[in-house]
Amino acid sequence: MSTPGTPSIDPRLVAQLSGDFSALGQQMRHVGENLAVLQAQLASMPQPQPQPVPQPMYRPPVPQAPPLAPPPAPAVPYRPVPTPPPRVVREPWWQRDGVISRVLAVAGVAVTLIGVVMLLVLAAQAGFFGPELRVVAGGLFSAGLVYTGARVFGRPGGRVGGIALAATGIAGAYLDVVAVAVVYHWLLPVLAMVVALGIAGAGVALAVRWRSQPLALLVVTGAAVLAPVLTEGITLTLIGFLFVIQVASFPAQLGRDWLYLGIARTCPVVIALLIAIASSGLSDRPERFWLLASAALVALCGLVSSIILLRSNSRDVTATAMIVTTAVPTLVIGHLFDRLGSTLIALALAAAMFAAFAAARTLPRHARFALAGVGTLALLEACLIGSSEDLAPLVLLGVAALFLTIGGQADSRIAYAVGAVFTVVGGFAFVITAPPFVLVDEYSALDSLGVTTVLSSLVLAGTVFLFVWYAHTLKLLSDTIAQPWWVLAGLVILYAVTTATVSAGTALTGTSAGFIAGHCAATIAWMAAATAALVFGLARRDYAHTALGVGLGLTAAALAKLFLFDLATLDGLFRVLAFLVVGLLLLLAGTRYAREFAEREAGRGMPNGSVSAGSAER
Repeated sequence: MSTPGTPSIDPRLVAQLSGDFSALGQQMRHVGENLAVLQAQLASMPQPQPQPVPQPMYRPPVPQAPPLAPPPAPAVPYRPVPTPPPRVVREPWWQRDGVISRVLAVAGVAVTLIGVVMLLVLAAQAGFFGPELRVVAGGLFSAGLVYTGARVFGRPGGRVGGIALAATGIAGAYLDVVAVAVVYHWLLPVLAMVVALGIAGAGVALAVRWRSQPLALLVVTGAAVLAPVLTEGITLTLIGFLFVIQVASFPAQLGRDWLYLGIARTCPVVIALLIAIASSGLSDRPERFWLLASAALVALCGLVSSIILLRSNSRDVTATAMIVTTAVPTLVIGHLFDRLGSTLIALALAAAMFAAFAAARTLPRHARFALAGVGTLALLEACLIGSSEDLAPLVLLGVAALFLTIGGQADSRIAYAVGAVFTVVGGFAFVITAPPFVLVDEYSALDSLGVTTVLSSLVLAGTVFLFVWYAHTLKLLSDTIAQPWWVLAGLVILYAVTTATVSAGTALTGTSAGFIAGHCAATIAWMAAATAALVFGLARRDYAHTALGVGLGLTAAALAKLFLFDLATLDGLFRVLAFLVVGLLLLLAGTRYAREFAEREAGRGMPNGSVSAGSAER
């Protein structure tokens, strides 16, 4: 009896499986007997020789088409949910990098220093306290500010406050010394400047130790801005104290990129000098010599300090700008002196600048340009002030020729640029003294032209030649554009030669005969230049077209002058001479051209197609 939930076993199925296994065993025994009989038969038979088994031939596999996959289900494109960009919260400007604290600190420095000045000046005017008490109170107050600033600086977050307190104290001490010398007259200004130099030097040393350019800026700016209140305007004493600031704050720039300090220490003294120079009534007073000495010291200090800074940092453009800035007072102070004094001042400044230019060859290009530029302005001022109107072109063109030669021989484009400036200015000055209408008017020529004009004309011709020659040598003009410049230079030289001939005639005779002789020589010179240009074009094939155009143009100009001006102006022997010489030169040019073309035709007719040796040489 089976239990509920248990499956029953069929006894017939079990009997059938048992019978199947019995039959399978009998069959396997029968197969084993047959295999034994077959093995015995094979052992009794002779063994055949082994035959090589043929290798199956290689058949490349036949590519079969891959089973067709069921078409994929259409993919649903993924659409990412756009996330909004993070919202940038812009911080107000008054909360960036402690702007509020810095603004308050600067305002505190300004207000406190104004209070110090009031203590030293207004209290004295009102009679409050005594002079000694005011001075001692100002000094103690300044010392206390410096001490407090040093204590605050070392605490967390106390850098801004410490710098402000220390700068106020140092600037207050400087102003206290100025008041001792200017307001109370207890010290000579020179001794007071020495003391002020020590105070400013201590402030700069503290700024260097704290690595704070703002500290140095606050000290320099505060002292420079409020010092005129104590001196009651721009005076020589004020200029001296400002010069002390310029000198004392220079060491802080060594090895540091403190550009703003360079501007702050230089501009106050330069501005004070310019205001003093512009003041009326100094041209007849002895203070102008002290003012000249101050301007020279400021320029020298600016030059030397800038060169030192540029040697360590060639990219310091501010130092280069300070060279120019400190030289401005010396450039403009000449109107306080007579012609000789102004000329000597300008020459001294030019000599200093060009000497620095020649000595400091390792300076960057922008500094060398600044030195050359200031020197050029000073030398140009000396030439214009020191020479008369008729002598100015000769002096300017002589200086131009000198610098052009130096630039060409020394391969210096800066020196050539200086010469180019003087060439242009000298050329304009020459045209002013010898304009074209003077050359065609007899009475104007007799009044205006003379020996000086002859010399200026010759120097102009040589200078223009050097101008184009060295421009070509220094690779400032390429070969393709050099020819037009030579043509322009030739026209200027021809004008100079014409002026020279007419001026020589009027200078030698002083009569109309000299004027006529000069124009006769000028016409001959024009035709000679035309002939030379035509012959030069035959000799130089690369200049043939330009020379031919110039030669024919000058020939037409010479003939026009001969028939339109000389025929009506010249008389007697000079007219005959002009026509004869011009005619002979025309015949010479025509004959030379005919001979050249005949030789070329003969050369083409030779069997080998070559030109004769004599024609090649010519």
